[in-house]
Amino acid sequence: MTPFSLFSPAKVNLALHVLGRRADGYHDLDSIVAFADVGDRLTFAPAGAFSITADGPFASALPAAEDNIITRAWPAASAIAARRGLELPPAAVHLTKNLPVASGIGGGSANAAAALRGFLRMAGIETLDQEIMAAALKLGADVPVCLFGKACRMQGIGDCITPLEDFQPLRAVLVNPLVAVSTPAVFRELGLEKGENFNAPITDQSDPSCWRNDLAEPAIALAPVIGEVLAVLKSLPGVAKVFMSGSGATCFVLTDAAVAATGLNADWWFAATTLS
Repeated sequence: MTPFSLFSPAKVNLALHVLGRRADGYHDLDSIVAFADVGDRLTFAPAGAFSITADGPFASALPAAEDNIITRAWPAASAIAARRGLELPPAAVHLTKNLPVASGIGGGSANAAAALRGFLRMAGIETLDQEIMAAALKLGADVPVCLFGKACRMQGIGDCITPLEDFQPLRAVLVNPLVAVSTPAVFRELGLEKGENFNAPITDQSDPSCWRNDLAEPAIALAPVIGEVLAVLKSLPGVAKVFMSGSGATCFVLTDAAVAATGLNADWWFAATTLS
């Protein structure tokens, strides 16, 4: 096998509406998702046994290899291959970690999706299908949408994905104050009881003025610096609305990079990008 690499783009929730909490404990969501041209990268090479190595500015914040979601993607891909009479050969996976960890832009989920895609390619499987998407959902709620990898509307618990065929690329600046935020903790702070309805779905998927993130308030309660980031972005010239992605702490503004780069805290991570 010739070594190859796959890009693992940041996932940005342009809108994330929480509709309520189901009887089984999962939250029903309605989200508009796009993908950045910044992200991590995974390289796959033949090896005698499965292994993971990592480098990059945020590699030191990664969990141990045995706890990494990439490791969990390996048996999932192997099982899919086996059911199709194929074999997944051992691989050495190298992750270049460019995105902050636990930052609300799907770094781990995107890496799991890229890993699943890479492992399946090694086994000779190139086309996504329902079995593969179901396996992705078992890895994490955001893994299927990251596997899809294009602008879409994501509903349910992440299992209902509708392409946005007319989506126009958006210029944006992502800003993260380098504070990790736990997604389960944010949902606990939201405090919905099982069976409780919460908020309305997206009314216009093409109009940013209709977009909101229902996790912003609980995330700010847990990490007040998110409020500081949003305030700084809101104060930039020509900015009408600011957003938080996922469960935080990454925030973003739809504006030109040169404008947004002024006034940002030098200790924060930021990246100019195009979302598509």
